[in-house]
Amino acid sequence: MIGRLRTVPALDGLDLLADPVADAVRRWTGPPLHVAPIDPDLADTAAFCEAYEVPLEASANCVVVAGRRGEDLRTAAVVVLATTRADVNGLVRRRLEARKASFLPHADAVERTGMEFGGITPFGLPADWPVLVDPAVVAAPLVVVGSGLRRSKLVVPGAALAELSCAEVLVGLGQPS
Repeated sequence: MIGRLRTVPALDGLDLLADPVADAVRRWTGPPLHVAPIDPDLADTAAFCEAYEVPLEASANCVVVAGRRGEDLRTAAVVVLATTRADVNGLVRRRLEARKASFLPHADAVERTGMEFGGITPFGLPADWPVLVDPAVVAAPLVVVGSGLRRSKLVVPGAALAELSCAEVLVGLGQPS
């Protein structure tokens, strides 16, 4: 399917998904999603892409970002291709209507998502979080994203990310690295 990944339909591999991701996959009515087991020591993007021969252009990173407006903490997921970096202090900060935006600390991201750090995915996130997606991700025929666990990856049509209930496709989100 992509590189050297051996995928199965995600519904047949629920044991390879974090609990909130498995719940989201069970409810999913969009295009088919697939999951592939991987070595958890190779979950980080560069190591993963090299070991499994997945082009960086087919790998999407999902990061959790927070911005504060007064006492209000606003959280969002941001999805960009691995060939780019998210415009956190520009476009994301403005979308969150915050003075400053930054990556959520590891422990907070894990606690608030129910997912392992390095495996966070846009599937199964809290329903009130916007999922900000770069158009290049949506345009990709297939992208590899986290599964909620470091020991597997989801393989999904890029357009599926635009179908998530809280998805917002934002032009300019992914900036050249």
